[in-house]
Amino acid sequence: MIEFINENLQNARFRNVDLSGALIRGAVLENTDIDGYITGLTVNGVEVAPLIEAELNRRYPDRAKMSPTDPAGYREAWTILERLWAGTVERARTLPPELLDERVDGEWSFIETLRHLVFATDAWVLRAVLGQPAPWSPLGLPHDEMPPGTVPVDPSARPTLDEILALRADRMATVRRVLDDPDLDLGATTTPVDAPGYPDPAGYPIKRCLGAILNEEWEHRLFAERDLDALTGR
Repeated sequence: MIEFINENLQNARFRNVDLSGALIRGAVLENTDIDGYITGLTVNGVEVAPLIEAELNRRYPDRAKMSPTDPAGYREAWTILERLWAGTVERARTLPPELLDERVDGEWSFIETLRHLVFATDAWVLRAVLGQPAPWSPLGLPHDEMPPGTVPVDPSARPTLDEILALRADRMATVRRVLDDPDLDLGATTTPVDAPGYPDPAGYPIKRCLGAILNEEWEHRLFAERDLDALTGR
């Protein structure tokens, strides 16, 4: 157990940290920005996760549709994401190209975000659902915590917006084909691939694989919009 007692953590940055079970007493949280998976969090005796969920659903009326339960719901969610991303991309096109490679507050740039979504589709749809052992594009960008060598990747690549959008269009069309398959069975489990890589060669519920894509697409678009706000506000 790590303890911080009488420490000054003003302006500290915590990224990809696990604070499960943390106990904070006598804290001062002014102008604090927290983003992450939050459940069971109690602040001054009030469980805040339900309040956060309600407020997020109020701000983003389409958000509740990102947790579908049947194929029609998944198709509807994907249609929403296609529409929302089209607007975000058009907004990005209004910026000077060099800003699309710029990171805001240490987060991925706009183009890096698109690269990561290519990777997510390669991993959870092409590999896990469709059974392709090594589908990863070298322009895909895995999460930073992935051990080197797990998948082929070129972190130094600098694709143009049009280049990465062409790759994105191909991957998004693949997701659409999977969702439009009349034989789609969300209750089925994938057949494990016979090759190392990510995700691990195991069987996964198809609902879990497609749900991961919906979550990645929804959350990263919000991150991208947040950073576009910062870039355009200069």
